[in-house]
Amino acid sequence: MSFLHTFLQTYRRVEQHATRYTILVVLLLVGLFLEAYMHNFNLVYITLFFLFAAVLTAAPLGILNIGRLEAGFEGCGRLFAKRESHCRFNVKNPSPATAWGIALWCKDQSQPLSSIEPQTVIRANLPIVPKRRGRMALGPCRLESRFPLSTIRFVLPIEARCEVVVYPEPKGKPLQSYLQRIRTHYGEETDFDGLVHYSGSQSASRIHWPSVAKGETMVKHFITEHETQTLRFDFKSCAKSDEARLSQLTLWALECEKRGLPFIIRMPHGELDSRKEGIDAILETLATY
Repeated sequence: MSFLHTFLQTYRRVEQHATRYTILVVLLLVGLFLEAYMHNFNLVYITLFFLFAAVLTAAPLGILNIGRLEAGFEGCGRLFAKRESHCRFNVKNPSPATAWGIALWCKDQSQPLSSIEPQTVIRANLPIVPKRRGRMALGPCRLESRFPLSTIRFVLPIEARCEVVVYPEPKGKPLQSYLQRIRTHYGEETDFDGLVHYSGSQSASRIHWPSVAKGETMVKHFITEHETQTLRFDFKSCAKSDEARLSQLTLWALECEKRGLPFIIRMPHGELDSRKEGIDAILETLATY
């Protein structure tokens, strides 16, 4: 009775959907039945019996295979519009049997998980490419399996709410180009730090002419010892459209974070200070602008 009670609880959690193989099996059963009825062949009766038994047992086996799993949404790294990133899920198998043929789905994105051993928890990274910035719901998310015969698609919904913030696509002019344009001293250059590729924004006095003679334009790079001022970016003057401005400011914010530069963004309704609010809070403000 306890097994039946457990099975009924598991059965209620799992959705079942027909596949193209379901139609094939139905046609095969009907054909075998007609063949057995008209010709009374024992071999056809035996084949029909085994096929019917296999199809009949596929449903409870598939339900038990996926129905005892538990899945949850852990979170995502930084998501940027039109850039591939990953969201993390954990899938737990508390049953004493291995789960086979499991796949994680969120909308049109999927990640096969293969087999999940008994009494284990695995972490799945789902690749995702958001189409636009702002708040986004990943779901509905689910686990799917077609074990054991692919005649039924078993679906286990993930109940956790999967909501994320997608930041603007980091795109525009590099930070070094901006610093060259405003002609402001933001640090002291000390040691020579090798050569870098010429981007078109560096001063011609830094061009490494021997590299030009070899067919590859390089420029001299120096280490900046310390920063002496806070960078200030203006929303209205950094690009021509709102989306381009948000992308440009996102790029500069990430480059400032990488280089450890404090900055302030002058927005239409206030200022965003990296030392007070933090990079993630600023990126979220840009994402939901």
